[in-house]
Amino acid sequence: MPPLVPPQTLMLMLLGDFVLDRGVCVFSGSAIDVLGRLGVSSHATRSTLSRMVNRGLLRRQRHGRKMYFGLTDRTAAILHDGRSRIWETGAVNDDWDGTWTLLCFSLPESWQRQRHDLRSQLAWSGFGPLQGGLWIAPGTRPAQSIVTGLGLSAHARVFHARAAELTDIGAMVRDAYDLDALALRYQGFLGRWEGTSPFRDPLAARLSLIAEWLDAIRRDPRLPVEHLPADWPAARAQGLFRDLEAASLSPAHSLAATFLDLQPDEVRPTRPSTPQ
Repeated sequence: MPPLVPPQTLMLMLLGDFVLDRGVCVFSGSAIDVLGRLGVSSHATRSTLSRMVNRGLLRRQRHGRKMYFGLTDRTAAILHDGRSRIWETGAVNDDWDGTWTLLCFSLPESWQRQRHDLRSQLAWSGFGPLQGGLWIAPGTRPAQSIVTGLGLSAHARVFHARAAELTDIGAMVRDAYDLDALALRYQGFLGRWEGTSPFRDPLAARLSLIAEWLDAIRRDPRLPVEHLPADWPAARAQGLFRDLEAASLSPAHSLAATFLDLQPDEVRPTRPSTPQ
C-alpha cells in the first residue's frame, strides 16, 4: 500500500531516525533505496533531495564519487520539534491546570495578509477562535512571541486566565475547535494501522507509521480530556502508535544496517532552543 504522506515528509522521517544527533550524513543512493520501499520513484526522491537543498533543509557533502546529504540547523530543529511533540507533549492532555491563554487582536480591514499569517500561526500553536478577534488555547502558549514575530504587538493583547464556575468549558471548546475534524485524524490513523500492517517491509512500515502519527498530532491543540467527548480517540490511537513503534524499532534498524550508507558529517548542526 502506498504511503499517505509526501516524499519530503518521508525523507524527514528517515533523517530523524538515522541521522539526527548521530553526526552523520546519508548517501543519496540509500535515500533512494529507502523511499523506494515506500513506493516513491528514484526520480521523485532525487527531486525531493534537490528541493530540500534549495530550501536550506539539507547540505550536500561529497565523499569520493558519492554525494551525501547532511542536516542543516533548521532541519535539526524541525526534527527535534517533531520528536518533542511525539514523546514529550503527546496527544493526551490529562494534566491540565485549568489555565487558558487568551489573545485578542484588532487589525485594519486592509491587512488581509497579516490577518491570515496571524490566524495560521495561532492555529498551529493550538489556538481556536472563540469569537471575533478573541482566540483561546489551554495552558500557556507562546502567543506574545507569535504577535511579536509578525510585528503585530501594537494590535494584540495576551492574557492568562481561568474560567469562572458558571462558564461551560465544554461548550466553549466546541465553539472554538472543530472537534469532528480533530477526531477524524485519529480515527483515520486507527483505521489504517489497527490489525494487519499496511506494509510488509519493516523499514517502510516504521517510517510511514511515524510520519502518519506526526501528521495526526501536529495540529492537535491538546484540549483537556475532561472537556472532550467520552469516546475521544486520541488515547487509543496514541497507545497503538507507541506499541507499533516499539515493535518496529529492532527489525527496521536491523534491516537499515544492511544497506544504509552513512558517513561522518563534516559540519554538524547545532541544536537551537526553538525551531525556525
